[in-house]
Amino acid sequence: MRVANEIDFWRGLALVSIFVNHVPGFSFERFTHRNYGLSDSAELFVFLAGWGLRHVATTAQEPLGLPRLVLRLGARAVTLYAAQILITMLAIATIASAALLLDNPLLLESNNAAAVFQDPVPTHLGLVLLSHQLGYFDILPLYVVLMFGAPAMAIVHRLAPRLLLPLSIAIYAAALTFRINLPTWPVDGVWFFDPFAWQLIFVLGFVLGAPDEIGGLVRRHLRWLRPIAWVVVVVGAWVVLIDYEPDPTRVPDPTLFFVFDKTFLSPARLLHFLAVAAAFAGSFRYIARFLRPVARFLSMLGRNSLNVFCVGSLLSLVGQFLRVAWGGGLMVDGPVLLLGIAVLGSTAWLSELRDRLRLSAPPSSPVS
Repeated sequence: MRVANEIDFWRGLALVSIFVNHVPGFSFERFTHRNYGLSDSAELFVFLAGWGLRHVATTAQEPLGLPRLVLRLGARAVTLYAAQILITMLAIATIASAALLLDNPLLLESNNAAAVFQDPVPTHLGLVLLSHQLGYFDILPLYVVLMFGAPAMAIVHRLAPRLLLPLSIAIYAAALTFRINLPTWPVDGVWFFDPFAWQLIFVLGFVLGAPDEIGGLVRRHLRWLRPIAWVVVVVGAWVVLIDYEPDPTRVPDPTLFFVFDKTFLSPARLLHFLAVAAAFAGSFRYIARFLRPVARFLSMLGRNSLNVFCVGSLLSLVGQFLRVAWGGGLMVDGPVLLLGIAVLGSTAWLSELRDRLRLSAPPSSPVS
């Protein structure tokens, strides 16, 4: 298994933040970093996904050939899709169970699940097509779409690496200018995370994850960029503190370039996240030195991100219903937080135990 490292650590922190933030009204959500700036753990999660993809696509020891790389990325996308379908079905079962146990049929309408029970035939087709998404279960579909597009991204990078980022920026600008997004069905609407806009932060993670090119340029000048980044971080915290939000009717067109919109990853959110990343880049060495158990634990979560994310999403849903049953407050939220983190840790530990057992198992002898 990989030793604790910076990327796994921040990915693990994002996973814990997502678990906490997906329980509305949770006493501990005020301590997550979304309350101190314009961006949140969603940007961090998608950025690190692109960063990790770069190390798959350009391994130094034995670079994968393009056909093999495309197949590997496609297989990863299929795995993510299967995970999304599985946790969605489990989430629907959890909602139905809560409605029965609490004798509260209104719970069937929570988390955008009403159509599942009221009009199941087209809605289940929509779930399979990812055109219908439960509330708080909508970031993995974005990741699925990005990974299905990853082979095309890898091809562009191999054939014309300097074209990748400008092309991504052009798609982003078009999405914001013309409000291009994927529609939802059978319930009318659009995706909560617009893939055409969010692909930019995925691509930024990919290009900045390289030791050379733009990534190398940023690393060489990080000491000069960090003070600017801290200014942006402080301004972002101040904007949130005074609860400032641009009035869409008073900003120029296209309005999405000037508001703080999460669906389309508005430039203010993107800039704030990049500033946070620059401000805290390299801080892991101090965290690992002075908070070694925390660094190791969160890195373990990050190493097993898909399993931990799936379990964490379901735990958040259970946490929502526990608060409905017993009310909020620290007496309920405290045990929910401790139990949730313990289960996330157990999920990661069991995932690594499985991998260790598989690697240590002797090869099976051929049948004579």
